[in-house]
Amino acid sequence: MADRTWTILDLIQWTTGYFKDKAVDSPRAAAEILLAHTLRLQRIQLYLNYDKPLNPPELARYRNYIKRRAAGEPIQYITGEQEFWSHTFTVTPAVLIPRPETELLVEEGARPLRELPQPRALEIGTGSGAIAFSLAGEVPDLFIVATDISLDALRVAGENRKQMSLTDRVPLVACDLFSALDPRAGFDLIVSNPPYVSEEEYRATPREVREHEPAHALLGGEDGLDIVRRIMMSAADYLRPGGSLLLEIGATQGKAALEFAGGLGVYESLEVLRDYAGRERIFKARKR
Repeated sequence: MADRTWTILDLIQWTTGYFKDKAVDSPRAAAEILLAHTLRLQRIQLYLNYDKPLNPPELARYRNYIKRRAAGEPIQYITGEQEFWSHTFTVTPAVLIPRPETELLVEEGARPLRELPQPRALEIGTGSGAIAFSLAGEVPDLFIVATDISLDALRVAGENRKQMSLTDRVPLVACDLFSALDPRAGFDLIVSNPPYVSEEEYRATPREVREHEPAHALLGGEDGLDIVRRIMMSAADYLRPGGSLLLEIGATQGKAALEFAGGLGVYESLEVLRDYAGRERIFKARKR
């Protein structure tokens, strides 16, 4: 990128071509998102200011973002944010980047909670807090405890909780699964997007996932179900009778999840829900 006067349109066009050469996903969108972040504009505003030139500090900042993205760093970690359930969440490499398909957990979790007076819920492995805070936004009288084993992740969740003014309704707890919780809590819902990627699947994931997102939040053991099984074995002790368990799982894990949970003898109405792409996505059950 030689020294010259660069307008917004010039940079979008040049970066799009550069990203295409580097096999960056969605090159035009990536160029626009990074440029909008550089200039602290909304993407739509780029279209209204195509002829605007960048000053040297802006250009230097944008060049740095281009290099980071071309090297495989996820765009969400560069901008420090990700959209989820119509909210903008702070994200860092300490937490997984919330995916659109995980919104199904919020959709399915909120539905029964809306029918209950003063419902109580628990999220295991909250990460950025996207699921817990989205549920709290959907169900105004919901009290939801959000746990994570990672203190760095809880710091990120704390930032998002403050931004959404949910401190009073969403306590953050540092613990491994249920280890710091009282079984007498009687939750109406336990929800989690746990680590469920098998070792074989992890080796085949895109480089930017393996090199940048936290492995402990992805890897679920040899078959991917180690943490899923641990949650299933303990969750019934913390649910009230009729309370629901919702877990995100991998697209090939439905049968194994149903068989294991069914063998525990403490759940009923077991099913696996598919996402909007038709893939198995959510394990769902109720405590007997």
